[in-house]
Amino acid sequence: ELDGLSCLLNFLKSMDYETSESRIHTSVIGCIKALMNNSQGRAHVLAHPESINIISQSLRTENIKTKIAVLEILGAVCLVPDGHKKVLQAMLHYQVYAAERTRFQTLLNELDRSMGRYRDEVNLKTAIMSFINAVLNAGAGEDNLEFRLHLRYEFLMLGIQPVIDKLRGHENSTLDRHLDFFEMVRNEDDLELAKRFDLIHIDTKSASQMFELIKKRLKHTDAYPYLLSILQHCLQMPYKRSGGNFQQWQLLDRILQQMVLQDERGDDPDIAPLENFNVKNIIKMLVNENEVKQWRDQAEKFRKDHAELMSRLEKKERECETKTQEKDEMMKTLNKMKDKLQKESLELRQTRDQMNDLVAQLNEFSRIHGTIWNEIDDLKAFKVLDLEDFEKMFSAYQRHQKEMGSTEDLYLSTRKVKELSVIDGRRAQNCVILLSKLKLSNEEIRQAILKMDEQEDLAKDMLEQLLKFVPEKSDTDLLEEHKHEIERMARADRFLFEMSRIDHYQQRLQALFFKKKFPERLAEAKPKVEAILLASKELIRSKRLRQLLEVVLAFGNYMNKGQRGSAYGFKVSSLNKIADTKSSIDRNITLLHYLIMIFEKNYPDILDIQSELQHLPEAAKVNLVELEKEVNNIKTGLKAVEAELDYQKRRVWESGDRFVPVMSDFITVASFSFSELEDLLNEARDKVRIPFEVFEVSLAQSKA
Repeated sequence: ELDGLSCLLNFLKSMDYETSESRIHTSVIGCIKALMNNSQGRAHVLAHPESINIISQSLRTENIKTKIAVLEILGAVCLVPDGHKKVLQAMLHYQVYAAERTRFQTLLNELDRSMGRYRDEVNLKTAIMSFINAVLNAGAGEDNLEFRLHLRYEFLMLGIQPVIDKLRGHENSTLDRHLDFFEMVRNEDDLELAKRFDLIHIDTKSASQMFELIKKRLKHTDAYPYLLSILQHCLQMPYKRSGGNFQQWQLLDRILQQMVLQDERGDDPDIAPLENFNVKNIIKMLVNENEVKQWRDQAEKFRKDHAELMSRLEKKERECETKTQEKDEMMKTLNKMKDKLQKESLELRQTRDQMNDLVAQLNEFSRIHGTIWNEIDDLKAFKVLDLEDFEKMFSAYQRHQKEMGSTEDLYLSTRKVKELSVIDGRRAQNCVILLSKLKLSNEEIRQAILKMDEQEDLAKDMLEQLLKFVPEKSDTDLLEEHKHEIERMARADRFLFEMSRIDHYQQRLQALFFKKKFPERLAEAKPKVEAILLASKELIRSKRLRQLLEVVLAFGNYMNKGQRGSAYGFKVSSLNKIADTKSSIDRNITLLHYLIMIFEKNYPDILDIQSELQHLPEAAKVNLVELEKEVNNIKTGLKAVEAELDYQKRRVWESGDRFVPVMSDFITVASFSFSELEDLLNEARDKVRIPFEVFEVSLAQSKA
């Protein structure tokens, strides 16, 4: 009767910043929460046209208790009939109110943000996860798989999965239950979606796999020509690297969302992205069009083409099978030769260790065909030489040797053709060690690099090591001279030779390594920038800090009275000297101890200064120069990838080369993510100057 709800909502709607951060704000939200604990009050709140929207605005406060109460209210409304849609509407309203880039962005930022107190942090993150689970599984989410997949994808695009993995580190049973529930429902939904395609799992991060599934499902159906038409028109859509035309793709995305989610009555479980768009009515209009017959005729033509292609495919498969058999036979032969060579190599090694330099020269000459060394037969010399005396005179290591057999055996093992190696020995050895860790053949490595490691065969650390073994020009020149002897090449030599055949091999590796490291580097830099930004704001806003400085200034002026006059202020750096100023009565007591006693007695509120400067300790650890250097390095890396992408677009693509499509997608996403980081850093630079100007500028030491 007194319309108290409207009074509360009007208060929330019109309060200023200081009020929003006060206990009054928390109390008002508590009143609304209490009102909703009974059916009559709840109905009254839900009947108000703006109530849920206004309540959602309170998420912008920094007060954790207020945020938790708001999330509990919104989560409860999700469970009420017709309340779920109101909450989704409220989150869209909050997106505009808080100038969010996307819906739920603030929630994900809060979920990922670190705070001072463990209990407050865990309570808030638990409330957020509880709300997310309610939004996903209540209302339309109870029995609508499409809706759950649609809304969950929105959270996944905001990066909720790595945040969930990070939250596991809190080791809180209540929070873990909410995390487990989120992942359990997600796994069940993914499994249910996969069952529709008779699969165990669908990689929704892979555009190629999803396209193949759609293609497989629609092939030989009347819908297939329309899929081709959609793809053809997508190809014709304008493309700008700056992303200026993303709204057209956004429109296409929203049309598809509404087609999937809209029920038979034309109702949308989520807020309709397009007004007056009734899927059912539009489909009815299309069914009767004469174009259906034309597409059927074209589908028949496609079937005939498909039959012809299948025939050609079967022929190629038979050829591949034959080639595979031939390859297996050759591998058996090569393995036998390898075993034989290893055995002979073992016999030779004992002598070679002792005459390293001379034998190395002999081996080097033995590799050169068409020279005088192929015409010389040193068997005659072996028959007359005193090898024991020679061995004693020139042995690299004076140690007892096993018997080598006859002179002729020594000659045969010396003359045996060994592996061809032109690469520096130590470098070749390290390269072989790396290849053994990779456990991939040269061809598998080559294919992984060409396909930009879409199968995740190459780990980041392995890529970093591979960059150390990029063929140099001198290596390439030597290897090219012996390319006709590729079968005799040592493992490292052959690897470097085959990798040198890949166009811009080094640039590809660098681009791939940058792509894999990019998320990690971004995840390390962004919290540091945010810490500086938030700490700068906290320093300016902190009332307790101003009061503390006021007390210190008063004591300082009192101590210096009659000597330097009355100071207007002091350098903040001089606060470090407070602990060095000792009492003349008790040398164990410093000015710092005394100040704390004064604060406890007269200014107890100052002792809670940490609550106003929560991000300061984290920001203090950040080296701004190093941070700016890292951001510039990321920017330079992005430009290098873009330059290589331009080069790859201009050349003729090799079969199986996936550089352009993979790196185009990466550049699109990475450029956007980096621009956010860069904007944040620029804002942090501007904000951090303010506290420096306020606190660090040399102040006048005395009055005129």
